[in-house]
Amino acid sequence: MSKPTKGAFTLPGESGYEALTLELAERWGADVIRDSDGTQLSDEIINAGYGIYSTICIIRDHNEWASRHLDKLQQCFLITHPKVAVQDYLSIYIMEDFFVEQFRVNDSKEAFKYWQVYDRTTGQEVPREQWNYERESGNVVLTGIVPWHKYTVSFMAYRIWEEISMYNHTTNDWDKEHLMQIDPIYPETQAYLLKWMEDWCVQHPETTVVRFTSLFYNFVWIWGSNERNRHLFTDWGSYDYTVSSRALDLFAQQYGYAMTAEDFVNGGKYRVSHIPAERRKLDWMAFINDFVIGFSKQLIDIVHKHGKLAYVFYDDSWVGMEPYNDRFEEFGFDGMIKCVFSGYEARMCSGVKVDTHEIRLHPYLFPVGLGGLPTFKEGGNPTLDAKKYWIQIRRALLREPIDRIGLGGYLHLVEPYPDFCDYIEKIADEFREIKALHRQGKPYRIQTKVAVLHSWGKLRSWTLSGHFHETYMHDLIHVNEALAGLPVDVQFIDFEDIRQGALEHCDVVINAGTAGSAWSGGEHWKDNKVVDLLTKWVHGGGKFIGINQPSAVEGYDTFFRMAHVLGVDEDTGARVAHGRWTYEVGDEQGLVPEGAHIAPKNNIYLTDGSASVIHETNGKIALSTHAFGKGKGIYLSSFEFGWENANMLFNIIRHAGNEPIETKYMTDNVYTECAYYPDSSILVVINNSDQVQQTTVDTEHGSQTVKLEPYDTLITRLTGNMVGVGKGTDSRL
Repeated sequence: MSKPTKGAFTLPGESGYEALTLELAERWGADVIRDSDGTQLSDEIINAGYGIYSTICIIRDHNEWASRHLDKLQQCFLITHPKVAVQDYLSIYIMEDFFVEQFRVNDSKEAFKYWQVYDRTTGQEVPREQWNYERESGNVVLTGIVPWHKYTVSFMAYRIWEEISMYNHTTNDWDKEHLMQIDPIYPETQAYLLKWMEDWCVQHPETTVVRFTSLFYNFVWIWGSNERNRHLFTDWGSYDYTVSSRALDLFAQQYGYAMTAEDFVNGGKYRVSHIPAERRKLDWMAFINDFVIGFSKQLIDIVHKHGKLAYVFYDDSWVGMEPYNDRFEEFGFDGMIKCVFSGYEARMCSGVKVDTHEIRLHPYLFPVGLGGLPTFKEGGNPTLDAKKYWIQIRRALLREPIDRIGLGGYLHLVEPYPDFCDYIEKIADEFREIKALHRQGKPYRIQTKVAVLHSWGKLRSWTLSGHFHETYMHDLIHVNEALAGLPVDVQFIDFEDIRQGALEHCDVVINAGTAGSAWSGGEHWKDNKVVDLLTKWVHGGGKFIGINQPSAVEGYDTFFRMAHVLGVDEDTGARVAHGRWTYEVGDEQGLVPEGAHIAPKNNIYLTDGSASVIHETNGKIALSTHAFGKGKGIYLSSFEFGWENANMLFNIIRHAGNEPIETKYMTDNVYTECAYYPDSSILVVINNSDQVQQTTVDTEHGSQTVKLEPYDTLITRLTGNMVGVGKGTDSRL
């Protein structure tokens, strides 16, 4: 098939490097040139005939206005580390734990009313008359308290250095003014920003797309005063940075009750996305989303009035802009841009209801990567980084289409790395060819439909709360990454969906996570109706796959509420004196490929001896199946993404869906995968490893055995008479 070599690529340009910018735009087939945070585009670049993306972060780069309106900076609640009282008097320096370049205490009358002091030993709030704030020293002084109890202070603080700017300063050695972030919750800020947006559009006639670096509120990222623990807390899905006295007051007026500092700091644990949200947090999220949608719409309308498109970058200040919220289309965005490290992030972008879906590839053109390791500097290997990220993303792109790709950062950094430039050229061509395949029809999928069950459901489709490398401790993100590249129909459901009949539309339900987490479900499993509906569904033929501590909650005869379906349970200590069923291990279905690894979990036992143990690790049950009526329960003690384990999960899903005998359009080598596009008779085979691989694919036109170079892609048109590799019908990228 002919290869499209131009378009669908966004290049970061850089003033002062015009020749390099235009050369790489030609080589990489760019149709758009963008600026980046810290770079500008010269007239020579702007007038070179490319579309122009202009990057704006609507709440920063306003230091002149912000310095005159310091009470309009964004805020949050902070909580001190617990201090033990050795007498009935205690003095706590409230900023002791926090990075003073990021936070400044807000002790205004409006904010002070929301401060709280807690006795953490009893869990009770300390009455206001027993503590006082000394502004000069920055101490809160407690009197008449109980010796040997622990105490904390929760207070409101201005954020005086915008976190992404702060990160870029510290990792990329920026030497420039610290940027502050302003809060649009205030009418004065809104008036300023509406005028600023209007003026900006007039001053940038060359811009074709206004690329909002998200909107108003950043994910929470609290830095500490001690370099040994600089990052005290971060959560991609947290709403901690949406707080202000005005927002709290407006919320109380609208909802009829007041939020408190404790509703956010939660004794120092904060309301992390990994824990099921209580009603108060859900109300606060709805309140913030309502505000963000309403004011953002006014800014986007200005952009459209000036004949420009509005794209949003789904990173940084995205909070309040839930892309899988049923109201997302009210924003009126024309496109979504997502920076991606992993396949599941590409799938998250592809499912959003906008006209254009664009992913920003890694590595970014920065000296240092997000993990702190060198990239475009001595010790770095950006080409190898690009290959490793691309093979994760490529398999997802074969399943669902993305419209555009691109890079960000400082283009001049690539000059000493010609092999990187060569590889990006290869990626760009490969992407355009994959994109063309989707235009001709959808790829083949197996018939089994999978639903992932957790407490967030559709709202957090294809994500947990952060990038893959930041959430390594959660089984479900690894499950998402595996599913992202499998030929399987996937949806995300919550417990209310089950009550509303969602089980009628799926064949397999996956529930994965630790007990009490949002991903396992926590308190939601106390709903007997949900348990009844799932039990009936499995008995009628459904398949329930549980991973780690699925359906786990204390207070019942079993720890796993679905233990009767799974045929296994976890002993939390109550059954140490009970006998254990013996078992024999046998993988008759060949579910576990060679090299797959399932980390064992202590104290998993057979409930009645009827479950079949398929695999064990170190003498502990790792994988089991259990017939239940016409259906089946399947248990995995853990799941970590890897090529062997992704293949194992696919085997388990096929086994659960009674499709184990189907072998068409599946590779027989776990380090390779394939996608078949029936409408165009195109087969794509990919090598996910850094070694040469040989694999065979069974097709309607016979079997094809191919040899793939490291990280290679082979695209072949199938015909009645198969033409082998090198005979003219295949394309290697």
